[in-house]
Amino acid sequence: MFSLTRYTTPCPEPVNGQILQMVVDNLTDISSVALPPSNLLYNIYQYAIGFEVHLYLEALDGSQGIAVELVVAMDEENLLGFCLYLPVKDDPQACGIAFMAVQAGFRRQGVARRMMQDVLARYPHAELACAVEKVPAFEAMGFKLRGPRGTQVLMNTRDYGTDGLMGVLDVAAIYSSLEVRQIHTYLLQKHGKRAMADAEKQRDRHLDQLARKVQLFIAAR
Repeated sequence: MFSLTRYTTPCPEPVNGQILQMVVDNLTDISSVALPPSNLLYNIYQYAIGFEVHLYLEALDGSQGIAVELVVAMDEENLLGFCLYLPVKDDPQACGIAFMAVQAGFRRQGVARRMMQDVLARYPHAELACAVEKVPAFEAMGFKLRGPRGTQVLMNTRDYGTDGLMGVLDVAAIYSSLEVRQIHTYLLQKHGKRAMADAEKQRDRHLDQLARKVQLFIAAR
């Protein structure tokens, strides 16, 4: 059995640490880029997504002026899953699901469903973007397919999006940060310019393939 805890203020540091570890361990699963670990750029995206989630967790203290809430599933002191979502301003029933993940060994055991039920009990009008492979799972939770969003599909519990505004952090600066540049320099020194250029081409082809996959999936529906 596991228990759910909802946070609207900063959560304990041990929980924070487990969330961030889950994020970097499941990059391919939760990122819209969905790079495989074999790509040499993987470590850059691993850091960037981890830091993005870190910033949202910090924003739970209200210092960033955006609404952030979090639901975690715990088995005693062990994190089984988390769902980080953003309530919509001027629409008290709406939210956007920003990140959700479940430990690999605890999937298909109702963890994601329980967390989502907790979110929807407060915000029945929810929207998220996911890989096409996850559409059936989210449909089973009450979401409906709305259309493409880049490399993912957009889903909503209703047939329309909210008119309210959802506060999001500007995370573009992460990719031009000193830390990312240092990681890139290290990878460049380790693998060489040609290998890194090939990794960028592989990433771009991968993103194009994902976008085409989404378009074909939507067309087939």
